[in-house]
Amino acid sequence: TGLYLFIFLKRFYLFERECMGGGAEGEGQTDSELTVPNIMETAFYFEQAGVGLSSDESFRIFMALKQLVEQQPIHTCRFWGKILGLSRSYLVAEVEFREGEEEGEEEEMEEMMEGGEGLEAHGEEEGEEDEEKVTDIIPKPMWKAPPVIPKEESRSGTNKYLYFVCNEPGRPWTRLPHVTPVQIVQARKIKKYFTGYLDAPVISFPPFPGNEANYLRAQIARISAATHISPLGFYQFGEEEGDEEEEGGAGRDSYEENPDFEGIPVLELVDSMANWVHHTQHILPQGRCTWVNPLQKTEEEEELGEEEEKADEGMEEVEQEVGPPLLTPLSEDAEIMHMSPWTARLSCSLCPQYSVAVVRSNLWPGAYAYASGKKFENIYIGWGHKYSPENFNPPLPAPIQHEYPSSLDIMEISDPTVEEEQALKAAQEQALAATEEEEEDEEEDEDEDLED
Repeated sequence: TGLYLFIFLKRFYLFERECMGGGAEGEGQTDSELTVPNIMETAFYFEQAGVGLSSDESFRIFMALKQLVEQQPIHTCRFWGKILGLSRSYLVAEVEFREGEEEGEEEEMEEMMEGGEGLEAHGEEEGEEDEEKVTDIIPKPMWKAPPVIPKEESRSGTNKYLYFVCNEPGRPWTRLPHVTPVQIVQARKIKKYFTGYLDAPVISFPPFPGNEANYLRAQIARISAATHISPLGFYQFGEEEGDEEEEGGAGRDSYEENPDFEGIPVLELVDSMANWVHHTQHILPQGRCTWVNPLQKTEEEEELGEEEEKADEGMEEVEQEVGPPLLTPLSEDAEIMHMSPWTARLSCSLCPQYSVAVVRSNLWPGAYAYASGKKFENIYIGWGHKYSPENFNPPLPAPIQHEYPSSLDIMEISDPTVEEEQALKAAQEQALAATEEEEEDEEEDEDEDLED
């Protein structure tokens, strides 16, 4: 009885606005109603492909997305997919805010930085008092921390869209933070199951910089960059776009819908992967879509001391990373151990004229796309793990680094033996006797000179 009551209350919360405050028929649609995607139509096409969620869950997701659009200043909204977890799963919504709306960035990092500066200043004051007492010279380490790669700005690269997640339709949506390059780089080295709790720690080696919310955001960025595809010709570059060699080799980063697109026959979409293209930017090994030079100094960092400038001169130059440009055909994707990264098929081979073209990703199991006429959509339903042809093995610890240069000033000398001590003592006595004899001879010579 309690379970049925909980389900009833949850559905009542979802449908309360429609049942109690529905508008009269014939009234015009609001902007929020036009922003909500047609989840039921998408579920119908994916159902023909044999993937997707049940009609009941799809409708509840539709109502949950409608609540999200009414609560947030959203310009575009799309149901990204569902990532499964051990305790609870995540429903992911991909949205884009209207221009001029504040996204409410958190200021916790700034507060932490301010607190860190105060601690450093306090430590310096204490160190100045103890300088007189310290007699040993502590060698300075030669190791220098690698430069921090800055994250991409909002509405660009890996942070082009915002993502909201919830565990079940009817529960509040939570916005995921922006992803950083180091989080994407570390997420490529680990493989963890999601628990369903955003504040859960990610215990792994190498250590991941963040909690499950950051790891979830990094996996969403990786899946989107690799599996979001569209039929050839649906998108096109604008006339005012720059050349492909600009912007650090990243090429064009935006596109627009082609109004003259008439669709590709279903049989052609299945026969050749060249009729499908990637419409999401590729993520470079650096963890960004647009490459930045980590050794390039900013205006504040140009005022460096002589020691830091000499250290920078010894660093090697970093080669520029270049990835495939936007709208690259799927036929150019690399194979996975002699296996095609994509599999295309018809939803029904008995009547191809009424079928839907379905493409499945073998690199990210759970990623699907369909196309029928001028319509297409992408969805992901899986555990958020990338396919690996070999068994997963955690990486070995890194070799121990040499912190100080090896020299006689800092090397520990072994204790001498008894024979060595006796020989040293005899040598010192001989040297002392020799110096005494030389002093006596000098005194005798001085006396003789005085007598003369």
